[in-house]
Amino acid sequence: MCTNFKVPIADDGSVVVGRSLDYPAAMAFQLCVMPKGVPRSAKAADGVTGTKAWVTRHGVVGLSVYGADAAIIDGMNDAGLSAHLLYMVGGFFHPEPFKGDGSDVSQLELACYLLSTCATIDDVRSELAELNVWGWNAGMPFVPPVHVLVHDRTGSAAIEFRPEGIVVVDNPTSVGTNSPYLDWHLLNLHNYVGFSAANPQGQRVRPRVGGMNIRPLGVGWGLHGLPGDYSGPSRFVRASILLTLAQTPTDGRDAEMLALHVLNTFDVPPGVVKEPGPGHMLLDEVTYADTIANLTDLRYAYRALDDPTVYVVDLKETDFTGAESRFRDLAPTGNFTEIHP
Repeated sequence: MCTNFKVPIADDGSVVVGRSLDYPAAMAFQLCVMPKGVPRSAKAADGVTGTKAWVTRHGVVGLSVYGADAAIIDGMNDAGLSAHLLYMVGGFFHPEPFKGDGSDVSQLELACYLLSTCATIDDVRSELAELNVWGWNAGMPFVPPVHVLVHDRTGSAAIEFRPEGIVVVDNPTSVGTNSPYLDWHLLNLHNYVGFSAANPQGQRVRPRVGGMNIRPLGVGWGLHGLPGDYSGPSRFVRASILLTLAQTPTDGRDAEMLALHVLNTFDVPPGVVKEPGPGHMLLDEVTYADTIANLTDLRYAYRALDDPTVYVVDLKETDFTGAESRFRDLAPTGNFTEIHP
């Protein structure tokens, strides 16, 4: 499960998006750079042809799985659009059957397609109207259920695959987690009114029979009752409240640091959350990576599971020429920086 959000817009107008990637530790991710001006074709269902073909219009940087640039699950492009695939379990993912008429793009390739063709959320809406999104298992024993969260400099939206078809929902919170659909999460927020960065006032109890004065013991009591578990609904509420109360960043660097601090609050240590794996075994779900997409300064940053270093790709300086995507393995381990005072 994952958490995705846009931090408050900085005083200088900078727009920054954060995302945690919470998956079984057995998964492998790579940094991928996809060039522009390259003809591509989407994957096809077994034994059939006729998928969507296109030419990439934007350079893309992101994290991919299976060593395939088609399977970018988190990234941004050189126009300042970001896209993020998040799990949508529990019957909230309804892909279409494969058609073979030139409109087919699988759910796992959708971020790749949108980032390489679109500059804004309006472009995303236009492209989706022409697509048939089907369910590709990518060699897994099941079809991964997802929804896609997209952000540009002026808005945010969720792409959901409902029984009635693709639905693009405007997201006024710019926060996304997992099941159920976004409109449920927005309604659920009404159950969490009254959180504050300030401590509540003390009060006197039982004044007619003597009574006593009570007061908060320490600070942080304005957030008492904020959900702290790792479920999708709780993380949605927690991210929404934290970003509502957080101080407005000054500039892009300040916004990136705020995104990193908020992401720290969603970190999943090994052993805390278990999920079913092959052969009825239980796997640790961990925060495999955190990413930060600065949509204004065109910077894409990531931090891997066992490496505390934050690495940054400047899209303005990235070479988006060539005929093939380039990959870089995430460091399997890293170290704290040693100093000698």
